[in-house]
Amino acid sequence: MGFGLQLPEYPWNTMEPYRDKASRHPDGMVNLSIGTPVDPTPAVIQEALKAAADSPGYPTTHGTLKLREAIADWYGRRRNVPGLDPAAVMPTVGSKELVAWLPLLLGLGKDNVVVRPTVAYPTYDIGAILAGATPVAADSLDELDPATRGRVKLVWINSPGNPTGIVRDTASMRGLVEQAREAGAVVASDECYAELGWDEWDQERGGKAVPSVLDPEVAQGSHEGLLSVYSLSKQSNLAGYRAAFIAGDPVLMANLVNSRKHAGMIVPLPVQEAMRAALGDTAHVQAQKDLYRSRRERLLPALRDFGLQVQHSEAGLYLWGTTGEDTWTAVDRLAQLGIVVGPGVFYGERGNGFIRVALTEADERIDAAVERLR
Repeated sequence: MGFGLQLPEYPWNTMEPYRDKASRHPDGMVNLSIGTPVDPTPAVIQEALKAAADSPGYPTTHGTLKLREAIADWYGRRRNVPGLDPAAVMPTVGSKELVAWLPLLLGLGKDNVVVRPTVAYPTYDIGAILAGATPVAADSLDELDPATRGRVKLVWINSPGNPTGIVRDTASMRGLVEQAREAGAVVASDECYAELGWDEWDQERGGKAVPSVLDPEVAQGSHEGLLSVYSLSKQSNLAGYRAAFIAGDPVLMANLVNSRKHAGMIVPLPVQEAMRAALGDTAHVQAQKDLYRSRRERLLPALRDFGLQVQHSEAGLYLWGTTGEDTWTAVDRLAQLGIVVGPGVFYGERGNGFIRVALTEADERIDAAVERLR
């Protein structure tokens, strides 16, 4: 018999011809496809990592108490989640591994359904497949037939959404939580772009805060069945540190901590200390958001000049839209300009005809893209 998991081919491998074409541009490639941070990791975080470099012992899976207290305090200050118990918090090795393994860690299997947004990060589906469950695309449980709805055990919220930038307001999120609770399902909310709201969701410009699933107005007095997933990769340029965390239902969290202890899913202590420093410093978060805002404000009109009809994109690190043509035609036309973007088809059937443009390039490369688009 053969060995190995039977998973779909990693989608980004198909981008090689377009990267090759873009790299032949006389002024070089501008890579606006994968949203990986390019700006320096803030000095306050680097110093905390260095100070904890002498760490000969094993770190704890649950995380140090000081880190968990820092996470709970951050939820209170930045996510309108007061009084979060540090025991109901745990660091994770980035958020992608948590997304991929959560269905399995929750004990889901072949008789269960995992619901994810209709246009979504593909790892939600992979997590369901790894557990032997069935992934289903829906933005509301009302979209499901009764038989499918009766099998739902995990509902993913992604707000702000990747790739669309859609933000669910408090009422929308509360409604989905109520549906999930009626179905006896867990709600896991991937909220890693929450500090990067624009326009009506831009707090620094008079907008509203992006709501968390643990917000009292959403949770309605109890965190039962609710999990909030967060990453520091975006707001603190920590993608290389694999620094993230999960918080929520105390009963679920205790089980997750125990399971992860058995599996050896542990964040290194120096990274835990770097996370603590990152959560305690708001200046670098604001400075990074200002950089992304500036890049967005330059790219947005240039993409519209090119013919991109930008949709949603009210938060996050991406601009989502269509040129009115096939996804791959748009990807190829941009590659001819030396610009690489993300194909919408990577994010589900509803992504056909769309592209995703990341804001994560250095200013000089953003300016180069703007000049080419115009």
